[in-house]
Amino acid sequence: MNFGATPVIKDLSFDVYPGETFGFLGSNGCGKTTTIRALLGIYIPTAGVLHINGRPFEPSQSGELGYLPEERGLYKKETVLDTMVYFGRLKGMSAADARAWSSSYLDRVGLPTKAKIRLDKLSGGEQQKVQLGVTIMNNPKLLILDEPTKGFDPVNSRLLMSIIEERKAAGATIVIITHQMDDVEKLCDRIILLKDGVKHAYGTVEEVQEQFGGTTVKIEADMPLPSSPSYTILTDEHGHSEIALSPGTAASAVLDDLVRAGITVSSFTPGRRSLESIFVAVYGAKEVD
Repeated sequence: MNFGATPVIKDLSFDVYPGETFGFLGSNGCGKTTTIRALLGIYIPTAGVLHINGRPFEPSQSGELGYLPEERGLYKKETVLDTMVYFGRLKGMSAADARAWSSSYLDRVGLPTKAKIRLDKLSGGEQQKVQLGVTIMNNPKLLILDEPTKGFDPVNSRLLMSIIEERKAAGATIVIITHQMDDVEKLCDRIILLKDGVKHAYGTVEEVQEQFGGTTVKIEADMPLPSSPSYTILTDEHGHSEIALSPGTAASAVLDDLVRAGITVSSFTPGRRSLESIFVAVYGAKEVD
């Protein structure tokens, strides 16, 4: 995919399996949204094609797909319920069914009293809830959610994640486009990590963690960790650290070394490398900040 003579997406290919939750990860400007818009025909791609169930995607398949864009597309001078019914009609629902579904959804997300309020009178998070409802209201088989937690506080983020899990349990395939690592490890079966339009990691969460270093340890201590050939310090902030063990090094040996060095260790948890630290490794701490 090129913008003029500038290549934005470079030799990118990936699969999303039926029924899984797939994380499309990367920082702002890395090409995530451009990739999806090119696949959906919103942008005219230089090359490439999106296949759904083995067939090239065409507008006639739009009823099978729900797309939540990063830049929201609601009619803000209209009321919440009228807007949702309008989109429901576009998706092939009857007016009565769209109205009933919308009313039930607004109850579910804590907006039952906002049905007759104009959208521009709602907060950003409330508008996001309406946009999500518009996206899922026809029970699409494929959901593509671009920065779905944008504008949400932690409580509403958890509500969103529960709705996503419900859609997956009902058989939907989910693609989450994000640069936020929170909840990705819990939600996603497989991921792709993009930087500058190039694929840097791809596979199950466990495969990507293994690709960037096997056993890691999360540590809480009373002082910064010293350098050591036994491990690489991945993160070390405010007493919370994550290290990657060197090949052949046992976690217990590292703990013994820290204690002998006079460091008080309050927590020492072996596991796999976090996606957050992998993200930092790919992008660099300054670029992530």
